[in-house]
Order: sequence, then structure tokens, then C-alpha cells
Amino acid sequence: MQDKCGIVGAYSLNKLKNVSRDIYYGLYALQHRGQESAGISSHNGNQMCTYRGMGLVCDVFNNGNVEDLKGHVGIGHVRYSTTGKSLLENSQPFVAEFDSGKISVAHNGDIINSPELRQELEKKGIQFCSTTDSEVLCHLLTGEYRNTGDMVESVKNVSKRLVGSYSLVILLNDDLIVVRDPIGIKPLAMGKINQTTLVASETVAFDAIGASYVRDVEPGEILLINDEIKSYQMPRDKNIPRAHCMFEYVYFARPDSILDGRSVYNVRLNIGKSLARQYPVEADVVMPVPDSAITAAIGYSRESGLPYGEGLIKNRYVGRTFIMPTQEERENSVRLKMNPIRSELEGKRIVIVDDSIVRGTTSKALVDVIRDAGVEEIHLRIGCPPIISPCYYGIAMATKKELIASDKKVEEIRKTLGVDSLGYLSAEALVECIGIKKDELCMGCLTGDYPTDLPDNIADYEACRC
Repeated sequence: MQDKCGIVGAYSLNKLKNVSRDIYYGLYALQHRGQESAGISSHNGNQMCTYRGMGLVCDVFNNGNVEDLKGHVGIGHVRYSTTGKSLLENSQPFVAEFDSGKISVAHNGDIINSPELRQELEKKGIQFCSTTDSEVLCHLLTGEYRNTGDMVESVKNVSKRLVGSYSLVILLNDDLIVVRDPIGIKPLAMGKINQTTLVASETVAFDAIGASYVRDVEPGEILLINDEIKSYQMPRDKNIPRAHCMFEYVYFARPDSILDGRSVYNVRLNIGKSLARQYPVEADVVMPVPDSAITAAIGYSRESGLPYGEGLIKNRYVGRTFIMPTQEERENSVRLKMNPIRSELEGKRIVIVDDSIVRGTTSKALVDVIRDAGVEEIHLRIGCPPIISPCYYGIAMATKKELIASDKKVEEIRKTLGVDSLGYLSAEALVECIGIKKDELCMGCLTGDYPTDLPDNIADYEACRC
């Protein structure tokens, strides 16, 4: 699974400061949220400069490009595609011109009704240079701004037409506008260092430059940041509750981040402890599937009293997008990514902790690798309930027919994976571990009940993600 993107914005009261370097380091800290492309837009009070490229942040900005992006205000983006293919023209920020200047937009999330909105814009003569829902957003905002002359009102008007998730940073000339969708699916936080105000998808972006976490941007909040900060609230249907993505806590966010006031590390520790209480077992050692399940495995070890150990070493130089054309090569790719430590596995009864099971193919390949290393027993513990439905809000997940839990019970999955026991964290325990009310979490991939209506032509949207 992949999250779609990470975003950063910065505004300095010191007009001589170049915020692009702060944005660069912020994006570097958010690299886990997207590895396909990166981009930065900045404004110095007179003109806007933008640079985008394919690859990791350090590869895109490796020839002094950051120093050329001069300005006291700017936005940045790292991308993994869910809507729109992995191409340079789909990288962000998107830039558009209008009579009184330029607008640049960076987006984290997915707009479910983007195909319909795109068709409307094309009928009006709008020409697109990309295939992403983010460019749809850019054109909608630009069109509204031409009519209203007020970006806050434009955001409010556009929000009424959007179905899905969106956290936005918008550079309107030298004003920074920050937006979080009314139900708060995607995270967004505010930080501060000296005379610079920052916003980012995760607080680790602040840590990278020594900035302090101030607060989260509230769901439905619009911030207009220039020499002062003004907060506005967009219209919201009171019948639609907040719906923070539970998977940010389980897997996507870095463990050293704070999301909506909660330590991700502590949530994952609690997940591991809860798994140990829910599924105790006699074993010799507890081991994680690195890296995302390390914290939960530590929690399991502490609660159960079983020693914590490493049985798999991850090759961190094999990219997440390592895709092989045949089943044999795909299985070999797992061996390239995860190598067993035979001396730690042979003859042992082990508890393996993982954050989730999606298709089950990687889990099965890992189990085979561990079995080949001579383990006696494998007890698999999963830090969230079975995933039975796709995500439509910005997580690149399998289709429903590919999800192993969509048509299999836990015992069937256990047999398919070839483990001695299998335990999924219950939904009730997950909610307790996160510390947010169940009706304020998005758990659509676990229940099939989504926080927004899905359009009738959802097949068109799914086709855009392929």
C-alpha cells in the first residue's frame, strides 16, 4: 500500500529569508508518503518560481535547484500516484496563471468525483496537461477566483462540489492558503520557527528544521497566512461526522509524528500490547515485519514478557515500486527486500507482528522465507482488523476482488498463509488504541461503510487509478 502524497507550506515574516530550503528538508522528512516525484513553488513578492522532477527529493533537488527558488513564502509536494499515472506532467505543485498573477496548488488526498468534474471543465474549454484530480482542483479554484476575487470564498465554493479527501497548500502570489477537508481524512499540522510559520502533512517535517509543533489544522479549516494568520471555516454538512484515516496511525505516518494531538508511536505501542492481550501464545521470541511493525512488536513484547528479536533484515535500497512481471520474480523480490537471520529463527517458536494484510501475497512469501529458515512455529499477529474493501480517499490499495479478506474468513486466511495461528486486532481494540471515537474515524476499508457518498460512476474513478 502507498499513501498518495505529502505537502509542506511555509511563510516567513522576514522577506529576505528563502523558505525553499525549509520546505526541502520538510519534504525530505515526508519522503515515506511519496517517492515518485517532488516539487517546490516559491514567491519573493514579485514573481513565482517552480521546479518539479521525477524521483526522490534528494535526486530532484541535487544541482542547486533549491537555491534558485527564492522567496519568503512557498509550498512543496512529494507524490505517489493513485489518480493519474507516474509522469512528470502529473507531478506537483500545479501552476496556473490569471490576470493578476499566478496560483500554485499542492494536494494530498483523492477527489472521488474528479472524472465528472473534469468532464464539466473540458466542456467549458479547459485544457488539461495531466491526468490527476489535483489539476482538476487547481482549475476549479482558478475559475472561482476569477469570479470572486477572494481565494477563501473560492475555496468555500469549490468545497461544496468535492467528494473525497483533500489537504491543500495554495500559493496565491505571495499569500499562503491552507485547507483541510471538512471531515479531516488527511492529516495537516501547523508549526513555527522564529519568524516562519509552517504547515505539513506530518509533524516530522517540523522536527527536520527544528520547528515547534503548534497545533493541527482543524477539519474544514481554511488558513490565510501572510503577515498575519486568519482562520476561516468552510461550510459543512453536520450529518457527516469527522473521519480521520485510521491507517495513518496503523501504517502510513512515521512513528515519530503527532497526528491530531496523538503520538503515532504510542498508538502503535498500544496496538502491540492489545494484540498480546487479545492473542497470547507460548513462543520463544517476538519479531516484527520491518519497518512499519517494529513499534507494535515492541509493544507485544513488553505486554507478553516474550523477548523481542530480529528475524528479518530489510534491504532499504529496494524501492517500494519494485514490480516484477512474473509470480516467480515477485516471490524473489520479497527475498531481495527481506533476508532471514537463520540463527535467530531456526528451531524457534516465533510471533511475527505485521501492521496489515492486503492481498496476502507478500505475507505468504515472507512466511515461506521464514519456514525455509527452519522455524518450528509461526504465530502471525496483525495490528488492524481484516481489510475487506478498497480505499477511495488517497491510499493505493488493491481492488476488492484482490483483497484476501474480502471473501475469506480468518481461518481460511491462516491456512492460505501457512501459519500456525493468526490473530487480527479487533475493531474495538483499534479504536481504543488510537483514542479517537469510532464515529470520528474513517474505517471504510475495514467495514465497507464510507464517510462520504460514493458516486454512481465509481467504476470511472477506479479506472483513473489503474
